[in-house]
Amino acid sequence: MMNQGNETHTASLGQKLYKVFIYFALALLAVVIIVPVAWVFMASIKQNSEFYGNPWALPKGVYWQNFVDAWSGAKMGEYMLNSVFVTALALIILLVVALPAAYCLARMKFRGRKFLNVAFMAGLFINVNYIVVPIFLMLRDGDNWFKSLLGRTFLLNNLVVLAIVYAATALPFTIYLLSGYFATLAHDYEEAAYIDGAGYTTTMVKIIFPMAKPSIITIILFNFLSFWNEYIISMTLMNSAKGTRTLPVGLLNLMQAQQSAAQYGTMYAGLVLVMLPTLILYICVQKQLTQGMTVGGLKG
Repeated sequence: MMNQGNETHTASLGQKLYKVFIYFALALLAVVIIVPVAWVFMASIKQNSEFYGNPWALPKGVYWQNFVDAWSGAKMGEYMLNSVFVTALALIILLVVALPAAYCLARMKFRGRKFLNVAFMAGLFINVNYIVVPIFLMLRDGDNWFKSLLGRTFLLNNLVVLAIVYAATALPFTIYLLSGYFATLAHDYEEAAYIDGAGYTTTMVKIIFPMAKPSIITIILFNFLSFWNEYIISMTLMNSAKGTRTLPVGLLNLMQAQQSAAQYGTMYAGLVLVMLPTLILYICVQKQLTQGMTVGGLKG
């Protein structure tokens, strides 16, 4: 009995030490993430003269002119509107294509279904950054054909085409995740809808999609962050027209310009403009994101 009590005490002590270690690691990770973000926000309201002293000193006041200079003078407002347009259009195109495709692959049996599943699975292993050059060459050749035929180009430096490329590159992951979730839903719901006279489209839109809401929200959030922060594709396909640059590309140009001009406050204000939408979105929908990831893990 004494040995059992000692073993129980030792196990309890081990569990407490493990919890302390986990909490310490999480707290350290939170500090590593929060401190740089807080420092950027603090630096964005400082005047340039304050950067030559202690970098950790609190700002003497709130200098909002940095945001005005970044928004108007550095054209960050124009870049942000471009990013909003591209991200929203890419998400719409992605959902319009991926939702019906994932539903068909998961719920219907037809010839070629296994091949399509394998093809989308293979797409998960292709890093988009490795195929940027072939995409650029195809669009350039298409523009050369349009120029010889119509006298102008359409594909490069076009925000709509950029949104289509974003949506296309996100299709494998999105369809894979959604089809995996759709496959776990019982067929009884569809059979009941068919008995009531509903067609395939009505059943898909009014019954299956609402049931998959947590998974759809998760997909939207992940792809929003990916599209919003994407740099390489945008820099490659928007290589000449300044009016079509997205926010990450415009931010890099701002950082290069402001570092040479020693306008550090404006540079950090531009960083805040990039981070703020994603932070606000995450704060608003963190519960839905956690729920969607948990449901996907349990169902899949």
